[in-house]
Amino acid sequence: MKFGYTIVYVPDVAASIAFFERAFGLMRRFVHESGTYGEMETGETTLSFAAHELGDMNFPGGHVAAHSAPQPLGFEIALVTDDVAAAHARAISAGAKEMAPPKQKPWGQNVSYVRCPDGVLVELCTPVSS
Repeated sequence: MKFGYTIVYVPDVAASIAFFERAFGLMRRFVHESGTYGEMETGETTLSFAAHELGDMNFPGGHVAAHSAPQPLGFEIALVTDDVAAAHARAISAGAKEMAPPKQKPWGQNVSYVRCPDGVLVELCTPVSS
């Protein structure tokens, strides 16, 4: 088994992709001509966004829309950086909401949390020391 990709259902795929470009410096890999699906260039594992309409087609009982949930959903996307403070500030200036400022963890990792306009919870962190 190999982890292939993450798909986040969002209200506006183009807006989420543009936000991740501005806030985190990621590059778009692909956007379907329908505008209902797109991917970011993130390395081996793809981060994708899909329109809520696609989620509605996949899940007849519906799904929780992260952007309208009052609290972040019980998962996060972690982006690794050498400068958490700068990445955190850039995300906030691009429109993310601060959930937790940068903090040194007991194991030596520096970590912060932001919530994107589409509801995605993002951990910004330094690499874990081996």
